[in-house]
Amino acid sequence: MAVVTNTFQSTSAKGNREELSSVINRITPEDTPIYSLVEKISFDTTHPEWLVDDLAAPAANIQQEGDDYTFGATSPATRYGTYTQIMRKEGIVSGSQDANNNVGVEQIKYQKLKKGVELKKDAEFAIVDTNAQVAGATREFGSLNTWLTTNVSRGATGANGGYNSGTGLTAAPTPGTQRAFTKTLLDTVMQAGYTSGANFRHCVVSPYVKSVFVTFMSDTNVASFRYAASSGDSNSIIANADVYEGPFGKVMIHPNRVMATSATQARNAFLIDPEHLSFGWFRKIKEDRDVAKTGDAQKFVLLGEGALKVHNEKGLGVVADLFGLTAAS
Repeated sequence: MAVVTNTFQSTSAKGNREELSSVINRITPEDTPIYSLVEKISFDTTHPEWLVDDLAAPAANIQQEGDDYTFGATSPATRYGTYTQIMRKEGIVSGSQDANNNVGVEQIKYQKLKKGVELKKDAEFAIVDTNAQVAGATREFGSLNTWLTTNVSRGATGANGGYNSGTGLTAAPTPGTQRAFTKTLLDTVMQAGYTSGANFRHCVVSPYVKSVFVTFMSDTNVASFRYAASSGDSNSIIANADVYEGPFGKVMIHPNRVMATSATQARNAFLIDPEHLSFGWFRKIKEDRDVAKTGDAQKFVLLGEGALKVHNEKGLGVVADLFGLTAAS
């Protein structure tokens, strides 16, 4: 069919009002598994310190009747510390844009909310990254991987970092040869943790490593499981598992989107006992109200200062140097 000549069509109109959704659809994920999982505490200084102590190894204890006492040496606790890291997000919105009816959203308020979520994700990134502690004016807290030396499995040529009591800083581990995540690797670290006194409850991994974990169901040493799919007309294919119960405990597997940022963050599977890990704020995230207004624009700054606190690294573990993004990266 043909359009009648001179029909005035919407494609030629200049005055039609554009229709936009009144809600901004933001797909970027906001979840922060480790930061959300651990306890939040407060620090009173930019260099918080704490003591870590261990029980003596069990030994034969057989005493002679009537024997006089002898006194062994007392082992002092070990002193650990970290440095708080300043994290900041800024924004500026012109007066006209803030006053404009921008799809039903007051821009300045929306941008502050968005930046606040981004700050939390930056804290999660700092936790799962591999950065050693840095002192001084540009302070940096040590990423979780820089603390772990006891319950670890690393690829060939990989080496631990750890806390150096002489410098008072953690050191970054040496990357090893990457390998696939396996049930054997997971069991090995869980056994080491059990021996050290850890009670692992959570395992945080990249999305790809979570998909590899699901394949553990095909291992001949893993019991098969069945459960009823939801009722309805559709059939379901079920190929998922969220909990691993091995010889040395039960852990919940958490995929972490932040760990998919790059191969550096994706290469580790962290085993966590929440009693031995927390995040402390020296200055909680808030808006700096003293930012001076200059020109026809609204400025804002959100700022926080905090650090990861590893109460005792023996209560935590890592399967390191994994293929974390793909089967080859």
